Amino acid sequence: MKNNQIRYFQAINEALDFSMKKDKKLICYGLGVTDPKRIFGTTKKLLEKYGDKRVFDVPNSENANTGISIGAALGGVRSVVVHQRLDFFLLAMDQLINSASKWHYMFGSKRSVPITIRLIIGRGWGQGPTHSQNLQAWFYHIPGLKIVVPTFPSDAKQLLIDSIFDPNPVIFIENRWLHNTIGKNKKVEKIGKLFGSQIIKKGKHITILSMAQLSIEAIKAAEILFKHYKIECEIIDLRIIKPLDINTIINSVKKTKNLLCLENSYEDGSISTDIIYKVLSSKKISFRNKPQILAMPNVPVPTTYIASKLFYTRFDDIVLKILRMFKKKNALAKKDLEIKKPFDIPGTWFKGPF
Repeated sequence: MKNNQIRYFQAINEALDFSMKKDKKLICYGLGVTDPKRIFGTTKKLLEKYGDKRVFDVPNSENANTGISIGAALGGVRSVVVHQRLDFFLLAMDQLINSASKWHYMFGSKRSVPITIRLIIGRGWGQGPTHSQNLQAWFYHIPGLKIVVPTFPSDAKQLLIDSIFDPNPVIFIENRWLHNTIGKNKKVEKIGKLFGSQIIKKGKHITILSMAQLSIEAIKAAEILFKHYKIECEIIDLRIIKPLDINTIINSVKKTKNLLCLENSYEDGSISTDIIYKVLSSKKISFRNKPQILAMPNVPVPTTYIASKLFYTRFDDIVLKILRMFKKKNALAKKDLEIKKPFDIPGTWFKGPF
């Protein structure tokens, strides 16, 4: 790895370290924060550096622990609350929805709840319906929350810092399949507002919207489509799904006149459905093809290896979907759509579900 590169988990770790240095009262806690693996290495050395009054593990009570973070925030102490699975956090939805998200509104903008809730998602190793859920659309529905889903290490670092110093609650979602990916190690810029998607690949024939692991799959698909069909894909990595940067999306679709939304979860009630509605409601866009969504089937996440292989969207699914949209025959060889690694793990480095 080059000197100017960093792994995703290291970027998260550096963001936490930077923030704890900057805010001497900031606390970081959650199940596994101080365990031997330090949550994929994301909380490595924080306990040793800042002590157990600021970095600590907690009893397994998500609702109570979230309530503690709300009380601390109202008392002037920011916190980063970590949940090793998004699924575990469902026990704290009352605290999030009926307390944290509403304080700023209910008290005339005079009080706010500056907490950052790290939720880790990801499939694999037969974890199935209760340990692999992508439920960002739930949070998207709630006023008062911001939702960040970074794909690349540099974004993870900057956006986590921005989230921590935002005055209101932020849901920060990490896909564990990204934790060992490598990207540029950028210096921390001025702490800014949580807003804005980014175009990670320019193109003129179709706009692809994606986030997290699906942005990586979209890049692979775009390379194949250009190599074999000269189809140029413009890929927008959403990064922040609430507040949504709809203008970047609309401007891209005006150019390409084609739209494919890659949905990390189910199509029913999805973020992609809302985005397509907003795009269709805008003026002066004449589509060449109807906007499309590529999502997971509307059934619970399967447990078995074979069923999982048919469930999740991969780069080959994206390629075939776009070929159908453009009414082109699939003339690709089997090797062009071959998966280079075991399907059920993110890479050979991965040694277990936690």
